[in-house]
Amino acid sequence: MIDPGIYTEEERLILSSCTLCPRECGIDRFEATGYCGADAGLNIASICIHRGEEPPISGPQGICNIFFAGCNLRCFYCQNYDISHPVSFSKYAVTDLTTCVDTIEEILSKGIYAVGFVSPSHVVPQVKSIIRELGRRGYKPVTVYNTNSYDKVETLKELEGLIDVYLPDYKYVSPLLAARYSDAPDYPEVAIKALKEMYYQKGSVLHTDENGVAYSGMLIRHLVLPGHTDNSIGVLRSIAEEISTGVHLSLMSQYHPAGEAISMCELNRPLTKEEYSLVAEEMERLGFRNGWLQDPDSYKNYLPDFSREHPFEW
Repeated sequence: MIDPGIYTEEERLILSSCTLCPRECGIDRFEATGYCGADAGLNIASICIHRGEEPPISGPQGICNIFFAGCNLRCFYCQNYDISHPVSFSKYAVTDLTTCVDTIEEILSKGIYAVGFVSPSHVVPQVKSIIRELGRRGYKPVTVYNTNSYDKVETLKELEGLIDVYLPDYKYVSPLLAARYSDAPDYPEVAIKALKEMYYQKGSVLHTDENGVAYSGMLIRHLVLPGHTDNSIGVLRSIAEEISTGVHLSLMSQYHPAGEAISMCELNRPLTKEEYSLVAEEMERLGFRNGWLQDPDSYKNYLPDFSREHPFEW
């Protein structure tokens, strides 16, 4: 169900000839879907409490994460494959703004401090409409933009003042890998420009309260892929050279074969401890001062099931 009334006139114009992300499909999303597979509706697959993010993001109680369906990348190994690929998602948990914000309000009433928008690059008008409705009801939670970084700088500029914490991935420095695994050969150049814009808006400091919970700033994530430590080392060097070694960084070992990666020989295995250690050592050598490492067996704890009401709880 699409309700044009939840958008401003400018947002309706953007969605009627969509150039929100680097794909720039030009599709009228009130009539059809673009590369991302999403129309002009809310396209929400799940709204739930999530406790699996980095400590300053989840906080002691968890974060209210909104998982959007569809994506502007085609990552073969996506752990959220069931909702990210157009061929695989067929229904959404929430289709109207009132129900969406009612659900968020119920979660916030449990002591949750933040609302995270997961895979939001293709649904920025939807993100804005949710933030506006929360404000209309008197809520101003910490807002977290949890993105793959395949974002246009122009779109990110529109979010300044609305997003409190940027939580971007930085997947590849290799155009060949970006093309093979995510159908985006221009990802490296797009992502570094997006990261620089986020850094311009927020700087190096991840501001936290007395409980260590972030309320403003930026935290860059990188998932180490099996067999591709050179790419990961390149990502770290790119951050050090192009942005800052003072930025907060999360080096993730949680890769687990999912989606089409199960049939791809080079990705159909977990990351080894040796591979992860090699990248972690480079992170230390480069002088990153603020960051998180994961337990090498962490992949066992990050396997969501979006057929459940609470995808991350068993």
